[in-house]
Amino acid sequence: MNKDSLDMDDADRRQVLRAVEQKLPDGVPIVISHGTDTMVDTGLLLQASLKELKVPVILTGAMVPLGFENSDALQNLTESLIAARLLPPGVYVVIHNQAFPVDRVRKDRDLGRFVWK
Repeated sequence: MNKDSLDMDDADRRQVLRAVEQKLPDGVPIVISHGTDTMVDTGLLLQASLKELKVPVILTGAMVPLGFENSDALQNLTESLIAARLLPPGVYVVIHNQAFPVDRVRKDRDLGRFVWK
């Protein structure tokens, strides 16, 4: 989609949902690169809409975008690919060495990271 997550609306989130639904019959884990500001919102829609998942669906992103000095993007993507092979079915945010069920995480803007809620 190549859109700032702050600019995403419900139609955009439904587009992500449709893309995930199209891939689910493949039976392989799904990793979604997503802006961190509304990543949880998209994940919650996926969780509410996809009731009988047989694979993990992982959202990841970066606090410092790829291409900027000290970006965490590559590390988070790498961790997500590993988590996709290890986590049970469900919707997760994987970032900064942690895997969070999407309904148990929030972005803490003051700390600049995701935390348990």
